[in-house]
Amino acid sequence: MRADDEQAYVDYVTSALPALRRLALLLCRDPHRAEDVVQTAITRLYVHWHRAKAAGNLDGYARTTLVRSFLNEQRMTWARVRLVGAPVETPNLPAAQPPDVETRTVVHTALSRVAPKQRAVLVLRFLYDLPVAEVARVLGCSEGNVTSQTAQGLKRLRKLLGDTAVSALGGR
Repeated sequence: MRADDEQAYVDYVTSALPALRRLALLLCRDPHRAEDVVQTAITRLYVHWHRAKAAGNLDGYARTTLVRSFLNEQRMTWARVRLVGAPVETPNLPAAQPPDVETRTVVHTALSRVAPKQRAVLVLRFLYDLPVAEVARVLGCSEGNVTSQTAQGLKRLRKLLGDTAVSALGGR
């Protein structure tokens, strides 16, 4: 890689790293796994930097790379192994107006019990406020699959949290 390309990569990753870490933490619910997913994503971004910088939306390209890295990790058997018996504490996530600690904990716990692809769809649709078409592009699936995964994920959340709590979170 040329020096100017490498500097552009370093500058981009430095600025995008907090957002990528936040997304990974929302998807993984484990700070250590989230860091691994971010590392995998930025490594892939480095390897494909010429393609990434040519993309019209570099943030979207990086987000897509991260989500796909998360989903690929979920398919591996070792990703299901938990080496600790207690739940992992998650650091506070920056938000405009954070919910109370109890609500945040209940929602994160419920999200961790949703299938990985459904969790990715719910995080991208409702926490990142991406339209269905963009989520489909990020996940590499059809828009119909995104709406189906959304419906199934919300149904699972409703079962875990109750209809009122899901409605309050922005799910319809």
